[in-house]
Amino acid sequence: MRPRLYKGPAAGLVACRGPVHRTTVVLTAAVGLIAAWVSVAPSAAGSAAAAPATALVVSAPAAAATGYRLLGGDGGVFSFAAAFFGASTPAQCAPGDRVMPNGACWAMASTPDGGGYWILNASSGVIDAHGDAVSYGDPAQRYANVPRDLLGADIGIVPTPSGHGYWVLRHDLSDLGGVDAYGDAVLYGDEYAQQTQAGPGHVGHPVAMAATPTGHGYWIVDSDGGVFAFGDAGFYGSMGGRALNAQIVGVAATPDGRGYWLAADDGGLFAFGDARFGGSMAGARLAGQVVGIAANPSGLGYWLAAADGGVFALGGAPFLGSVGSTTLARPILAITAQPGATP
Repeated sequence: MRPRLYKGPAAGLVACRGPVHRTTVVLTAAVGLIAAWVSVAPSAAGSAAAAPATALVVSAPAAAATGYRLLGGDGGVFSFAAAFFGASTPAQCAPGDRVMPNGACWAMASTPDGGGYWILNASSGVIDAHGDAVSYGDPAQRYANVPRDLLGADIGIVPTPSGHGYWVLRHDLSDLGGVDAYGDAVLYGDEYAQQTQAGPGHVGHPVAMAATPTGHGYWIVDSDGGVFAFGDAGFYGSMGGRALNAQIVGVAATPDGRGYWLAADDGGLFAFGDARFGGSMAGARLAGQVVGIAANPSGLGYWLAAADGGVFALGGAPFLGSVGSTTLARPILAITAQPGATP
């Protein structure tokens, strides 16, 4: 199950203020390129309306060293100092007969050259490719003859170093993490196979995945802080078996693959291996729960994204903007960094 999302007052520095409905809005900011199909909806009470509207938000491009993108549950993409290549529509992010009130587009991944990205529908298993991203198949095609109610939700997508393939992480009905490999991605195992071989050892449910720089391995992270390494991925520690104030929601690997950060939905941050702790939002009053983490490609820090569109730059990562304080039709559910950039 996706973490609960608190719908409260939003906070942020770059915002589209006031109700927006089927119109074009221009934001000007010194952070560089910002371009997104923003799904926002008017509401007298200040909360998102049930039927989302779509608006194009663009600012003048400027040279920038690094960037990131946010993904809304309805397929809206918000780019900050990173190129915009389109978004999925609310219809493409519909949950079908599953109960996903915040939309079904839960995951996003950038191509290694930063020239495109994939958006994953957690309910249908459809992968929507944008820019130079190429579709190499998806769970919707692979399991076309299997009733969707017999399959879990597809909650994560991670590209191979070449960009010619990707892994999809699935939250199985057994509460274990299953992995499907597409294109040149190689399957190195998953939680389901691991438990079959080694016996029970999982307490939480899968929430995120990250790959090693070689593409010959990956980590799966569970909500209780458990970390499971496959292929050439090293195990550098976990929060499994320890008391947590909030569940883990994301993982990001260091550029050399010798460490990783785990993010909790209360803003807590845990560093392992050569990952340096650069601060957290634990104990701070947040307008929305943290939903994901993205590592700065230079290795200098990381960004945390919150459901209300807030972005928190920590450990030396630059703050490039957010959509906090913007009325969103659906919450933000993912963040991804612009690959290959250095601050």
